[in-house]
Amino acid sequence: MATTTGRGGHGPLAGLKVLEFAGIGPGPHAAILLADLGAEVVRVQRPGTLRPGQADRFARGRHALVELDLKSEEGRASAVELIARADVLIEGFRPGVMEELGLGPEVALERNPRLVYGRMTGWGQAGPWAARAGHDINYISITGVLNAIGRRGEKPVPPLNMVGDFGGGSMFLLFGILAALYERNGSGLGQVVDAAMVDGVTALSHFVWALRGMPSVFGWNDERGTNALDSAAPFYDVYETADGRFMAVGAIEPQFYAELLDGLGIDPATLPPQHDRAHWPETKQRFAEVFASKTRDEWTEIFVGRDACATPVLSFAEAPSNEHLAARGSLAELDGTVQHTSAPRFSRSAPDAPTGAPTSLSTPALIWRD
Repeated sequence: MATTTGRGGHGPLAGLKVLEFAGIGPGPHAAILLADLGAEVVRVQRPGTLRPGQADRFARGRHALVELDLKSEEGRASAVELIARADVLIEGFRPGVMEELGLGPEVALERNPRLVYGRMTGWGQAGPWAARAGHDINYISITGVLNAIGRRGEKPVPPLNMVGDFGGGSMFLLFGILAALYERNGSGLGQVVDAAMVDGVTALSHFVWALRGMPSVFGWNDERGTNALDSAAPFYDVYETADGRFMAVGAIEPQFYAELLDGLGIDPATLPPQHDRAHWPETKQRFAEVFASKTRDEWTEIFVGRDACATPVLSFAEAPSNEHLAARGSLAELDGTVQHTSAPRFSRSAPDAPTGAPTSLSTPALIWRD
């Protein structure tokens, strides 16, 4: 019998059948988010990659795990049969790999015309760099985004791999897949979704592109650390506290800025106007001195009841104890580690709680026979 996670078919994507060809980064992440919302995700992976009895935390929520040698005729035939019964296919190989395996869009859509074929890459399926190797940092480097992240006079800072892999990658892959599924309701046909991180990151940076050249305090120039939202402004930055921890400040609007000053015990009359760029450095220095006079937790208590947009900077270890995250159930232990729960929330078709990864393999012929 096929081993499943026993999700029970709840959630807004209940009944959606997703075939995932195992990869790294945004492809598996997209599959997790679909599974969280009730989709039945079957992962196809290379033989010998499952460690017996050990859960792969990147395979959480999968309906089943299948090992197939896609270079063999038998493995390809099994994959084609799974494709024939799927609603969605996710693959994250370099352009041309699936075609070389005999599992490209032409073959898949001929076998299953309603299939939404999701392709996740960094550079895209076409273009002069399409076949190049790369990672998140490379994909965001050519979009202007990496250059913009960092403090004045310092080199750019990689923003983990949140921006390229998961912001511009998996989220836009999901956006494309769901849009194609909606379109299929009318046309009855599937199609290929070419999700490229360079495209997704560029779309995410719309706000900055719109600000460039605007003659206002929120206009944007390409020198790092000189703009209102990239650490130049005293009202939008991170400040060290007496215990070596940090507070995050985002008091942009004047009413929130006034609350910030009140919490800090600073008389507004002793400061230049909020948006006086020429005096931002001295205002920041004043804020830094005040924040350094108390611990992070003391400042947290001071600002907890104020609309000052001032919050503690927590580590991953500390985040589960935050009262707001705890009240919403945003984090939970799964497969022996703390992980996110499903997002967003639904008023009527709420999904079940996320389930862990299968720890045994399934037989392809026994999957999706309903």
